[in-house]
Amino acid sequence: MELINIKNDLHLFGIQVNTFPKGVKEAFDRIIAMVPDGMQRAHYAISYMEGEKIIYHAACEEKYKGEAEKLNCNSYTVEKGDYLAIKITGWMKRIDAIKEAFHKMLNDPRADLTKSCVEWYKTGEEMICMMKVK
Repeated sequence: MELINIKNDLHLFGIQVNTFPKGVKEAFDRIIAMVPDGMQRAHYAISYMEGEKIIYHAACEEKYKGEAEKLNCNSYTVEKGDYLAIKITGWMKRIDAIKEAFHKMLNDPRADLTKSCVEWYKTGEEMICMMKVK
């Protein structure tokens, strides 16, 4: 596990996946199709627990203020600051590694449990699981 610093707030737009874990790929495909440069933008997932249920949002970086509203999507902000981070290579074939990474971070005393879990999909091969530090 390492620490990374996000220098500026990340402004995202996206949709909630109501059938999580099913429907994640379809949600990302839908977001990518909404904008002409959808594949060139950074992609993220925001998740948190609500009771016993995981609430999961597929998201993409916003290019301008108000883009979420224009596209009739939810808007999210990933706050700047320090994050615990675990990189997963070959994530598409290692979905269980994502769950394991977040469990490890959730048990780290530095994790801010009041903040959402963040998945940053850097490429089709590499993603980073992140949790904000207190």
